[in-house]
Amino acid sequence: MDRKEFIKTCGYACLGATSIGILLQSCVSTKSIYASINGENLVVPKVDFQNKEDYIKYIIVRNDNLQFPIYLFRFSENDYTALYLRCTHQGYELNAYGEKLVCSAHGSEFNNKGIATNGPATEPLKSFPVHINNQNILISLKKV
Repeated sequence: MDRKEFIKTCGYACLGATSIGILLQSCVSTKSIYASINGENLVVPKVDFQNKEDYIKYIIVRNDNLQFPIYLFRFSENDYTALYLRCTHQGYELNAYGEKLVCSAHGSEFNNKGIATNGPATEPLKSFPVHINNQNILISLKKV
């Protein structure tokens, strides 16, 4: 194979790999809801984690009083984590891709517990205490 053919083949391979990556990311559905604030708590109904087939692992919670949304991840029926989707590097909004949170500005990545797994960010994400009652998940906003 000559040099020109090699470069052409490599170019097509890179283009194909990039396209497959984009398609796979688009297959992950992100559920986003608007939640009300009652007192000092953001109130998320438990039923928002259910769909026809099974439980949803995470949802993005929005409210007009919050500058950034909150990523609410479900580990089990009574174990949730709530993370502020603000990158600790330079304050850009993070995007959720399953159990990974990514800053599109500089590439920082965080896991579903808010721990930085890829820099330039090194500090963990702000988290909120989560309480559960019979029908709702309550995210405490005491120090937003």
